[in-house]
Amino acid sequence: MGATREKKAEYFVKLQEYVEEYQSLFIVGIDNVSSQQMHEIRKTLRGEGVLLMGKNTMIRRALRNILSEHADYEKLMPFLKGNIGFIFTNGDLKSVKEVVIANKVAAPARAGATAPCDVFVPAGNTGMEPGKTSFFQALGVPTKIARGTIEIVSDVKILTKDQRVGPSEAQLLNMLNISPFTFGMTIVQVFDQGQIFPATILDITDDELVADFTVAIATITKISLASGYPTVSAVSTHLVSAYQDLVALSIGTGYTFEGTEELKDRLDHPENYAAATTAAPAASDDTKEESKGDDKEEEEEEEEEGSDEDMGMGLFD
Repeated sequence: MGATREKKAEYFVKLQEYVEEYQSLFIVGIDNVSSQQMHEIRKTLRGEGVLLMGKNTMIRRALRNILSEHADYEKLMPFLKGNIGFIFTNGDLKSVKEVVIANKVAAPARAGATAPCDVFVPAGNTGMEPGKTSFFQALGVPTKIARGTIEIVSDVKILTKDQRVGPSEAQLLNMLNISPFTFGMTIVQVFDQGQIFPATILDITDDELVADFTVAIATITKISLASGYPTVSAVSTHLVSAYQDLVALSIGTGYTFEGTEELKDRLDHPENYAAATTAAPAASDDTKEESKGDDKEEEEEEEEEGSDEDMGMGLFD
């Protein structure tokens, strides 16, 4: 009994040290995780984080001891059920998550287990003798006899995700040497600086955040313009609209301000500006003709120079 108390006291001290040292933690599920996998994960996390396991009752008691100083950790209490543990870290949460979920091992199907994914039996020759055809038929797997062995005609789904594995399905998969399941740590929740959230939040990229933010700003702007309520995102549009209204009023009345003087003059005396616009193309045409004349003169000079060089001069003179 004394040893047990000492271990509990040691566990409480260790958890409090980790809480004070690390800003973030993962609550991880360890169903079907072998001790070898745990060892590999500890090795991979070295320098990035630490793995702490314990019974749920002991974890709850240890957390209650620190709630007076770290009240945010009470948010972990609802998730302390089942086979779970803690990974404390100060590193990049996304990188640590990848380390945790990357360590998986293939496992055969066991009767009574819950399928974590859909399971298919692929088409092809099984190498089994024809006497076992009835076993495939009982599971609805289409087969034929080819070269004295059973051949599966097409891919067949025999298990759906979250379905309980029956004895027949488990036996068939084991006979075919198919290990359809992979087991490893799962992330239940992430706790970071007093906030708790699911691990899927870590999958959101910067591009997705920018896209969502842009859509939100556009929506706010539309609401602001439709309701007439001013917001920062709609200020520029309100200013442009107000300026257009002022210009329209200035044109429709005798009032003139600096921004509409030239515009009103154009409307009142269009012939002045029409002459200026027609003169510009004419000037450009004259410029083109002058440049053409210059080009012709340069070509004539080059021809004269070439003829002078060739007159009376041979290669060996």
